[in-house]
Amino acid sequence: MAKYSYEFKKQIVMEYLEGHGGYDSLTAKYKLGTNSQLRRWVAAYNQFGDDGLKRSRQQDKYSFEKKLSVVELYLTSEISYQDLAIQEGITNPSMITNWVNRFRVAGPDALRLRKKGRKKTLDKPKKDIKTQVQEDRTVDTSAEHVKELEDELLKLRIENAFLKELRRLRLEDEEKMRERRSSSTASGESLD
Repeated sequence: MAKYSYEFKKQIVMEYLEGHGGYDSLTAKYKLGTNSQLRRWVAAYNQFGDDGLKRSRQQDKYSFEKKLSVVELYLTSEISYQDLAIQEGITNPSMITNWVNRFRVAGPDALRLRKKGRKKTLDKPKKDIKTQVQEDRTVDTSAEHVKELEDELLKLRIENAFLKELRRLRLEDEEKMRERRSSSTASGESLD
């Protein structure tokens, strides 16, 4: 969609209002495509004055109740978005289109104001360290949990005993190897 400057819109609207041409002739003269664009500009100018032709950089905030009533009015009547916008004092008819589409998809809750951006992490209350220590001290004493802990303890005891026995056997093997070396070295010295 082409964006037109405020001055351009005002020039054409003023030509129309001063009687220098109709919708069709001015649309053809300025190559607007269809005369509906010019009709919207004239209606907006008649309702809101110069503000109706300006592109607003400021976003108007409308309450949930206002949005809901406008959507319900649109859905229950056969009024156009443009006419409804003029009737309700909304300078941007496409905003009503957006509200109606969101309402049709997600219901009335889609019209509620939403905060944009990420949630702040600094606003979360910090837990007291003492409270955390006390929470850590609470023990689950359910019978099932106790049984799991006893089974784990038994497995650890078996593993510990196995590792001790493995170490004892390794030390015995190393001792036997030292004895063989010392006896072979002693026998080698006696042969010389």
